Amino acid sequence: MRFIEKYPSRRAWLGAAMLAVLAACSSPPPAPAPAPAPAPSSRPAPAPAPAAAAPAPSAGGFVKLTAPGPVRNWNEVRLQAARRMVASNPNGTYMSRPPDILLAIPVLEVELNSDGSVRRIDVLRYPGQAPETTQIAIDAIKRAAPFGDVSRLPKPWKFVETFLFDDDKRFKPRTLDP
Repeated sequence: MRFIEKYPSRRAWLGAAMLAVLAACSSPPPAPAPAPAPAPSSRPAPAPAPAAAAPAPSAGGFVKLTAPGPVRNWNEVRLQAARRMVASNPNGTYMSRPPDILLAIPVLEVELNSDGSVRRIDVLRYPGQAPETTQIAIDAIKRAAPFGDVSRLPKPWKFVETFLFDDDKRFKPRTLDP
């Protein structure tokens, strides 16, 4: 006995749907070749300005920072804040690759006033060992403030920073870790 399909177009639609799914799973076409580099100009390009000018450390190893630059979005606020934390704590930070096993990883939420000054700091994660690293991180945020005018950014004026502490109790903001 021969099989008679109740809906003959059903098989065609099913086949078309399968082809669409397979086409969606394929890799995108290769990117076009980059444009050739422009010819060198006779005028040298200006040197990029440092993120935060770091004068010589004062007593205690802390640095007084210059005024923060303008920020356009929350990613710039977080990046500027992380750079200012490192610049204001030169003896308490490291910029190398974090060790495989970290001493502590406190996570802090920083709420800002419209001028970029710190309004409140909440601890979202206390480390299991070396709880004193949480206070080191809070002090680093306070020393690095203000973080730039955020009045034009959408509220709430908050950002979260994770601190990666090594065995020497030096930290690296997670924002600066690639």
